[in-house]
Amino acid sequence: MLKQIVLNLVRLQTSRSNSLALHNQVFLYGKILNTKTRLCPSLYLATDIKDFEKENTRTVDSLYRLCVNIKKIRQLKGWVLSKDVAFVEEIGQILKDMGANEATIANIFESCPEAFLHPPAEINSQRTLWHSVCPNDEQLVKIIEKFPDSFFCYKSTTHQKANIEYFQELRLSNKIISRLLASSPQIFCNSVTSNKKIINELEQNYLCLGGKQTNFKTWLMKLLSQDPFILSKPSLSMKGNLKFFQSLGFSNEEVLKLLSKLKGVIFDINREHMEAGIMFLKTVFKCREEEVKHLIMKCPGLLCYSVPTLNNRIKCMLDEGISVRQIKDCPNVLELTPQIIQFRIQKIKVLGHNVKNANLDIINGTKKDFEANYGKLHVKKERPMFNPVSPLHIEE
Repeated sequence: MLKQIVLNLVRLQTSRSNSLALHNQVFLYGKILNTKTRLCPSLYLATDIKDFEKENTRTVDSLYRLCVNIKKIRQLKGWVLSKDVAFVEEIGQILKDMGANEATIANIFESCPEAFLHPPAEINSQRTLWHSVCPNDEQLVKIIEKFPDSFFCYKSTTHQKANIEYFQELRLSNKIISRLLASSPQIFCNSVTSNKKIINELEQNYLCLGGKQTNFKTWLMKLLSQDPFILSKPSLSMKGNLKFFQSLGFSNEEVLKLLSKLKGVIFDINREHMEAGIMFLKTVFKCREEEVKHLIMKCPGLLCYSVPTLNNRIKCMLDEGISVRQIKDCPNVLELTPQIIQFRIQKIKVLGHNVKNANLDIINGTKKDFEANYGKLHVKKERPMFNPVSPLHIEE
C-alpha cells in the first residue's frame, strides 16, 4: 500500500526542477512511518527521479547490501547502474573467497564500478592468469584494491599470457612482472612479437654501447621497473637520439648512462628540440662543448625542456638574486618550476638564510630533500651559541 502511494507521488511530479523536492518528500514520508526497510534503498540515494527510473534496481540493492557508497558510483560512472545485466553478488563472492573483507570489496566497487559488469567466468580466468605471477591471494587482493582497473578492465588473455611467459623467459622476477601487470597493463595487451622487437633493439643498443651481455637482464629489469611504457613507443626515435648524443662527442659509456637516466623519455625527445636547448644553454652559460656535456651528464633532464621553459626558470632565479654561475654549478634546479623556486627561497629567507652567492643544493631536489635541508637550517638557527651544560669559568 505504502509503495503504491510513493509510486503515485513520483508519477504526479515530472518537472526536473521539482524532482529533488519530491525525493525529499518521499524520504520524509517513509521516515515518519518508520518503513525505510520496506522501500527500495535506491530510492533514498537517487538525486534525480529520471535517473532513478533508469537504474537497475536489483544492481543498486545488491550494492546497498554490500555497504557500497552508491553516490560515489553515480558521480564516477553512473551508467553502470543502468546496465540490464550485472554480477554484483557473484563478483563480491569471488573477492570474498580470495580473502577480501566487506570494506575492501566496497572500496574496489567504488573505485572500479565496471568490476561487477563482467561475468564470473571472465574474472576467474583473470584470477588464474594473475596467479601465475602472484599465487598468494592475500597479496593479489591488495594489488586489486590498489589497481582495480588493471585487473578488471584490461582483458586480452591471449596476449597477457604470452607476454607473462616471455618476461619469465627473460628471467624477470614474478614480483617485477606482477608490478608491471598492475601499474602498466597496456604493455601486456601488446602482441608478444611487438614487445620482443623493442626489447631486442634495446639489447642491441645496450651491447653496442659497451654494455655486457651478463648485465643486460639486470639493466632491463631496472629500466622496465622505472618506465615500462618504453615497450609502447617506437624505436626509431631512440636510435636517432643515441646517434645524436654520439655526434655531440659523448662516449659510449656516457650515452649508456644517459639512456639509463632518461629511460623512456629518450623515445619522445625531438632532435631539433634538443639542438635548440643545447644552443640556448651554450649562450646563457657561455660555455664550450665539453662544459655543455658536463651539464647534460649532471642533469639529463635539461634535454627534456623547451627553450621558453628554461628561459622562464632562469629568469625567475635571476629575479631572486641568484647568479648564472650558481645555476651553472647546480643545473638540477632548472627542473623546478618558478613557483617551487620562489616558495623555497621565501621559506629559507624567514630563517635568515640568503641564497645569493650560496650553494643552490639547499633549494634543490624533491620535496622530501628540501624539507630535510630546511629542517637542518631550522635546527642550526635555534642551536645556542654556547653549550648550556658546560660550566662557565668566571673569576670570582
